[in-house]
Amino acid sequence: MATTSNYTCRIDTDLRSQSEALFGALGMNLGTAINVFLRKAVRVGGFPFDVNLDSPNRETIEAMIEAERIARDPSVKAYSVEDAFKELDDE
Repeated sequence: MATTSNYTCRIDTDLRSQSEALFGALGMNLGTAINVFLRKAVRVGGFPFDVNLDSPNRETIEAMIEAERIARDPSVKAYSVEDAFKELDDE
């Protein structure tokens, strides 16, 4: 039988409640869920999910580049917010 030890950490009260409800619905308590996370992290050698800074994905970057191209294109009709709403109302 494996030996166990205790570890104490502080968790936001709302986050704890939400987590307990979620994992309870999955049939486990918070301690079991934490152990699942830790075992998976050890097995994969890191976080079991992507951890990164909020940065746009490829599709978003391509859309941003296209938006910049359109904004610089003199042949594309420009709209003010008011004009855009008026155009939408006319349709």
